[in-house]
Amino acid sequence: MWSCNDFQEPEKVVIDNGFGFVKPEHFPEPSYTFSNNEVTKEGFNLGKALFFDPIFSRDGTVACSSCHDQTVAFADPQHRLSIGIEDRVGVRNAPQMTNLAFMNNFFWDGGVIHVDFIPLNAIENPLEMDEETSEVVVKLRNTETYPPMFAKAFGTDSVSTPRMLHALSQFMVMLVSADAPYDQYRLNKAELTNLQLQGLDIFEEKCASCHSGQLFTDQSFRNNGLDSEFEDLGRGVITEDENDFGKFRVPSLRNVMLTKPYMHDGRFSSIEEVLAHYNEGVVFSESLDETLKGERLGIALTDDERLKIAAFLETLTDTNFISNPTFFK
Repeated sequence: MWSCNDFQEPEKVVIDNGFGFVKPEHFPEPSYTFSNNEVTKEGFNLGKALFFDPIFSRDGTVACSSCHDQTVAFADPQHRLSIGIEDRVGVRNAPQMTNLAFMNNFFWDGGVIHVDFIPLNAIENPLEMDEETSEVVVKLRNTETYPPMFAKAFGTDSVSTPRMLHALSQFMVMLVSADAPYDQYRLNKAELTNLQLQGLDIFEEKCASCHSGQLFTDQSFRNNGLDSEFEDLGRGVITEDENDFGKFRVPSLRNVMLTKPYMHDGRFSSIEEVLAHYNEGVVFSESLDETLKGERLGIALTDDERLKIAAFLETLTDTNFISNPTFFK
């Protein structure tokens, strides 16, 4: 097992090639530590090659891209619970990988707080890639392809865990989705339909307390009333605090119409099912979010309001992002 204590900053090579991370003008400041890992074209290309390579898995069958498909905003549309090597069934649905440079925590339970460490969980999880990180490094060193790519990216052909993780991060932080119809509207470059604008008003009234800001998440952990008893403790797995049992990270709603199935366990197959849950399916437990308590549990939504919210959510689909050839294998 590789530990965070072993992480040392690799040699930094600054290559002025006009390629790099650019913050969308209406987005918050990124949380990623670019001062430790500046994005270069060489580093990005190395990270992209690694992202699509099943060499990370013990049997060479599963790559990062296996559960993160660009055509659906790097989510997993094929399985309710994501599948690892030997068809092993995981415990959660793989979330989308967009706008990671702006996030403060990752995974449904927030068990990782830095982009650089995201791949470690997938590599060493027995239900996913089931490999030792140190073995991945050995395999990469023994290829003809990767040492020269590491040399171009980091100034040395020495393949190490920190350099491997930094290369993957350079690819992942570039997955910025900020060009949906909503963004064009927000920047006064396009208009939304009356139906979509009415949906936006309803969304801001009834949904934006959790799905807030330009990221459409407040990055908190909440129990949204899926269960009264918890097979998966969610955030409670990390904190071991009963008050966190059944709480999961509030997901971003960008590209949400593409990223079904929904919830941490993929139990809902459509937005209509999600909205129906909030209207009539919320169940009580001690850690239920306060915003869902009251005279009735959940969020009261008429059929008309649900239709209009869904129309607004369509405006968060960034077709330029999902078809961007920069991210293709």
